Amino acid sequence: MNETILTTIITLSSLGAVSAIILYFIAKKFHVETDPKIEAVEEVLPATNCGGCGFPGCRAFAEALVAADDISSMHCPVGGNDVMKKVGEILGAEVEEKDPYIAVVKCSGSFEHRKKTNVYEGASNCKIASLLYGGDTGCAYGCVGLGDCVESCDFDAMYMDEKTGLPVVLEDKCVACNACVVACPKDIMELWPKGRKNRRIYVACMNEEKGGIAKKYCSVACTGCEKCVEECRYDAISVTNSLAVIDPEKCKLCRKCVDVCKSNSILEINFPPPKDRAPVDRPDRKLAMTKSEEKMQEERILNRVEKQEGESENPQQNTNIEQGEKSE
Repeated sequence: MNETILTTIITLSSLGAVSAIILYFIAKKFHVETDPKIEAVEEVLPATNCGGCGFPGCRAFAEALVAADDISSMHCPVGGNDVMKKVGEILGAEVEEKDPYIAVVKCSGSFEHRKKTNVYEGASNCKIASLLYGGDTGCAYGCVGLGDCVESCDFDAMYMDEKTGLPVVLEDKCVACNACVVACPKDIMELWPKGRKNRRIYVACMNEEKGGIAKKYCSVACTGCEKCVEECRYDAISVTNSLAVIDPEKCKLCRKCVDVCKSNSILEINFPPPKDRAPVDRPDRKLAMTKSEEKMQEERILNRVEKQEGESENPQQNTNIEQGEKSE
């Protein structure tokens, strides 16, 4: 019995040793030299493997960066300009700084503005629901509201608002990885430039029906009236298939298109309230604001109140200042 066990141990050990030697020589024979720059580039990348760069992971992106002759068109949305600057230093290449982007929801069809016409009782998945039918409202272009975009986000930068039935993007967490854009079957998610002072203007509607039909099913739908096109001096707005589209590269954020839009389908984010325009009661627009935007809005209101209180306490001083300004 002891001899059998000993023979078995020796045999298995010999087989293992011979196999290890064979595998060693095979590995040496077919070894592929890799550029050490790939490892260096991969180390500075954020290792989130989100796919926002257009490649299946950070390793694949690093290999593409090292192999490319020109990396000016390649960008890591998570790491941003700081990471790409380090990559450029490793590769000895020039990297152009790119403006930061953020995901926006191009639909304002909340429960208040887009009434339900039926009840969906199928799988809780936007893609499946959109393949089965147009949606639980009369608008077949709007948000399905089942949260595929939220589930696709690896950065917890989105959530579904129970009051509006629409997704909300948290500006502080969004890295513009494009995952929500790919996940949305209705194409209402889009990457948009953050803009100067984080201010941006865009049409929050995807309805391509003509005016009367669009308004019938959603009170804030774009009617394609072209008033915004006529008002814009920078040729930043065009109307295609009864839907207004703003070009963020041409838009100067003058907000004149917002003033003439009777449907209130053009959203202005992070702007101070204009003095010559009555505020529009849009709960969904308020809920679409990010936490940082809400904080900025509260600070602006507090500053305005403090300023008004200061003016009321020193009316004579304010009068003297105004008279001095007029005399100048």
